[in-house]
Amino acid sequence: MPKLPGSVARLRAAVTGALADLPRGSLVLVACSGGPDSLALADTLEFCAPRMGLKAGLVTVDHGLQEGSAERAAEVTAWAEEAGLVPAEAVTVTVAGSGGPEAAAREARYAALDRAAEQYGAAAVLLGHTRDDQAETVLLALTRGAGPRGIAGMRPVRGRYRRPLLDVSRDDAHAACAERGLKPWADPHNSDPRFRRSALRQAMGVLTETLGGDIVANLARTASLVGADTDHLDAIADAALADCAEGPALSIAALEALSEPVRRRVLRAWIFQLGVNGADLNHHHVEALDALVVAWHGQGPTSLPGGVKVCRKDGRLSADRPG
Repeated sequence: MPKLPGSVARLRAAVTGALADLPRGSLVLVACSGGPDSLALADTLEFCAPRMGLKAGLVTVDHGLQEGSAERAAEVTAWAEEAGLVPAEAVTVTVAGSGGPEAAAREARYAALDRAAEQYGAAAVLLGHTRDDQAETVLLALTRGAGPRGIAGMRPVRGRYRRPLLDVSRDDAHAACAERGLKPWADPHNSDPRFRRSALRQAMGVLTETLGGDIVANLARTASLVGADTDHLDAIADAALADCAEGPALSIAALEALSEPVRRRVLRAWIFQLGVNGADLNHHHVEALDALVVAWHGQGPTSLPGGVKVCRKDGRLSADRPG
């Protein structure tokens, strides 16, 4: 029997490990653009799922942002049907959200994947982000001055979404496509410097040449280490939020008793309870709320995205929401 290529073996091991906790008979969907990373993941899922007693399907999202996108989506679903992935569906979305074209496309894509998962009763949706993507995410967070949550990067599991390839290199995904005879699509946006992620990939290439190939693995490991610490602090903050709550408001005295990292996490979690969209939130909003607690000098309400206003009154932080 011929030896299994290392790249294929590593992908299969990663997918098997990522799905080991799912009950037999569960449906797993893979989000596939047709690019090398997601195509290699879809092919790997098609191999692993039946051997684990799982069902495998595919969803490809047509953002309608490039010429020929509908034809490419049709090609991906045709490949999926031939490979035995059921369901195999192409979903067309309208990209019209806030935060720039990349953020708007991401928002539309996840909404479509959520709908598909609910429609088919999927236990999990797989995403094809690799270790290289994780390293780029950490570097981008650093350039933005993000805190630990940003540096923690993408999580292996978040809700129904799973990223089996975060410990697998992009080179392995590309090599697996070649070994398996797959014909991935090359997204021109990936080499277009007008897009931040594409420009970052070029910068990462320069850093790798200058500092050595270990930089990708080191950045990805940083995300894992910071992510563990962040999860721990978030758990503490969740408990503290309940202790600080006075009805819909927060007690100033209880907030003042918390350490800064926990207090700011409590405020952030409370903001989300108020219905503020996380995509519109930035560190300035949290800092302004924190100032109402620890740097109070009679300042007026703090305005949050969505028209929410928070004021300090009678020893509490209270929110006024539209409607």
